[in-house]
Amino acid sequence: MSTYTTDVPVRFRDIDAMGHVNNAVYATYLEQARTDYFRDVLEADLSAVATVLASVSIQFRRPVELMDGAVTVEIDVPELGRSSVPMTYEIRAGGGVVAEAESVQVAVDDGGSSRPIPDEYRETIETYHGV
Repeated sequence: MSTYTTDVPVRFRDIDAMGHVNNAVYATYLEQARTDYFRDVLEADLSAVATVLASVSIQFRRPVELMDGAVTVEIDVPELGRSSVPMTYEIRAGGGVVAEAESVQVAVDDGGSSRPIPDEYRETIETYHGV
C-alpha cells in the first residue's frame, strides 16, 4: 500500500494581503497534486482523461507563507466507487500538517454522464493503494 507524494512550490502570487497563502490557492495545490498523480501513477495526462471534479473540501490547520518554499501533498485513495475516485490529502509545510482535504473525481462519458472507471486505471489504483 502506497501513498503518493509530490511537492508543489509556493509562488509569490499565492500570497494574499495577510502575508500568507490565500485559502483558495490550497485547491490549486490539490489540483497540481492530482495532475502529478495522474502523470506518475496512471501514466496519463489529466487534461486528456474524461473526469470531472465532483467535490472538494479543505480543513485548514495553519497558514503557509512564502518562506515555506513549497508544500508537500500526500494523496491516498481509500476506496473506489463504480465511477468515482475519492482522494484524501495531507498538505505539509515546515514539518507539519497545514491542511487536510478530500475530493472526488468522477469518470464521465462524452455526454457528461458518469461511467465506470476504465479497467486499466482501476487496476493500477487498486494495486498502488491496496484498495
